[in-house]
Amino acid sequence: MIKQTLPATWRCGRFLFDFSKRHRPLVMGILNATPDSFSDGGQFRTANDAITQAERMIANGVDIIDVGGESTRPGAIPVSLQEELDRVLPVIEALKDCGVALSIDTYKAETMRQALRAGVDCINDIWALRQEGALEAVLESDQQNPEEPCGIVLMHMQRDPQTMQFDPEYRDVIAEVRYFLLERADLLQEWGVAQNRIAIDPGFGFGKSLEHNLKMLAHFDQFSQLGYPVLAGISRKSMLGKLTGRDTNERVAPSIAAAILAADRGARIIRVHDVQETVDSLKLWEAIQA
Repeated sequence: MIKQTLPATWRCGRFLFDFSKRHRPLVMGILNATPDSFSDGGQFRTANDAITQAERMIANGVDIIDVGGESTRPGAIPVSLQEELDRVLPVIEALKDCGVALSIDTYKAETMRQALRAGVDCINDIWALRQEGALEAVLESDQQNPEEPCGIVLMHMQRDPQTMQFDPEYRDVIAEVRYFLLERADLLQEWGVAQNRIAIDPGFGFGKSLEHNLKMLAHFDQFSQLGYPVLAGISRKSMLGKLTGRDTNERVAPSIAAAILAADRGARIIRVHDVQETVDSLKLWEAIQA
């Protein structure tokens, strides 16, 4: 059964985002504390570099900072739990009182636990809490902090990062991704997670061909009708490179165009590398909407 009513608010830990009082989507800035992420790997590898980049994002109007310690690009090699913790926890500790929401981009249950204790407001999971212990980690945190429970972003991915781009196939990519996201969101609610904490992400580039990605963007409103805030993560992705022939660092313009297209189709969260350019573009978009 398809839900039609979008919650007016999204509870994201210490932050309660009120969509009834804003037109433009939230901007989630990507902060990769990794040496091998597809676009900015190695640029913010030390905690000090990552913190400096986060400060730039805050100055440029970011709403959420998404900290990641493991690359999930196609073919990426998994890192150990300890290595991921060593990368992300110093950054989280330094930024926990920075004035914007913090998100942890991880699928590991123990990383979720420690990041939540350290002060993050959101779990952004490419596996949609399907890995062992992930759901339990969230539920444990809810018991410890019932007044300000974390937000959760559930993403769709076909197979895993090592194999997801090996000839992905769907009978109907829109219908199959919708079904998966609703199923995961319904499961969380059965375990007592409030609907207004859940956001969904169709997972551009995660087990999708260029044709699949373009179809999802063209029909993004089909995800926006499901009753949850929808995140659009298209920034600098290979689909844009295939269309333009540009390298990752030369994809700012098509990334902004994709963000505007997603916003027009109901995206509530835009996950980006280029915060300043995206925020400025969305301010113009918002002025037109108003």
